[in-house]
Amino acid sequence: MATETRIREQPLDVVLAPASQAESSYRSGVLAPGFQSDTGLDLRYLGGKTIPQLTFTTVYLGTWDGGLQTELDHALDAAMADPHLNNVLAQYFPGTTISSAFHGSRLYTGQIPSRVYRDTIETIVAELDATGVLAGLDLPSSVVCLALPRGAVLVDGTSLGGHAERERDEAVDSEHGLGGYHGSIHVSRETIYYAAAVYSEGSNGIVAFPEPWQNVCATFYHELCEARTDPDVEDAIRAGATPAGERLLGWYSPAGGEIGDIPLRESGGDLSLVMREVPLADGSGSVPIQLMWSNAVGGPEGPISRPH
Repeated sequence: MATETRIREQPLDVVLAPASQAESSYRSGVLAPGFQSDTGLDLRYLGGKTIPQLTFTTVYLGTWDGGLQTELDHALDAAMADPHLNNVLAQYFPGTTISSAFHGSRLYTGQIPSRVYRDTIETIVAELDATGVLAGLDLPSSVVCLALPRGAVLVDGTSLGGHAERERDEAVDSEHGLGGYHGSIHVSRETIYYAAAVYSEGSNGIVAFPEPWQNVCATFYHELCEARTDPDVEDAIRAGATPAGERLLGWYSPAGGEIGDIPLRESGGDLSLVMREVPLADGSGSVPIQLMWSNAVGGPEGPISRPH
């Protein structure tokens, strides 16, 4: 791989509030004022897997209000299937038709701790698979979305970590700017992709909309778009800064991160620039999403009515 495409920073699979403690714990990027076109941040295809025909399910952890579940299920399904939003992503799947299918939501009745670590999330995903909850999903092209209950704190770290790691976790949890993340586990020779999102309200998570379910929807939209374009990022992180690890990455910006990361970093902390209600193509209403990075314009791009 040419030297200029080398990843200069550790790949990330988390969604972080710009200018927060959580973001600064990973890296200190320079935030551009406004959204002037910057092709230097453009995504590059590094050879890894992508998911053009996505299927996904939502699993609600702990106690959730049924009405909020319905709102979130409907909005996320509509956002992921919207042709105008998919036209933005189509540029990263040349010659391939992309699609998204929602396979309904499920409930997880197990106990959820007040602080939910990544190994807890991955244990739940493995349990869902082992008990048949994920039966019927085409796992190689599916993402399991885990929605944390109100008040639970999401942590990008392990519950088994030592003192130093636990101190680091204090700065990379949802009380310090973490909104969610996506990753994968390997079970019985299969890869299961997942995304986790915190119930964002008050000082927990990334709050850009008045209703918490709207914030969760935007976070899951961010993570699902990244899972479509760069599903094996966690394996790349596990592999470390090696050519083999880099080849696991799909569409990734050597200077900025994944498709959803760059707009957040370039927002200058003004979430209203990238977290927006956008109209659906069929005229049935609007959905809360985060704008994705578009190489076609060198910046975040809203829904478009024609493919690139």
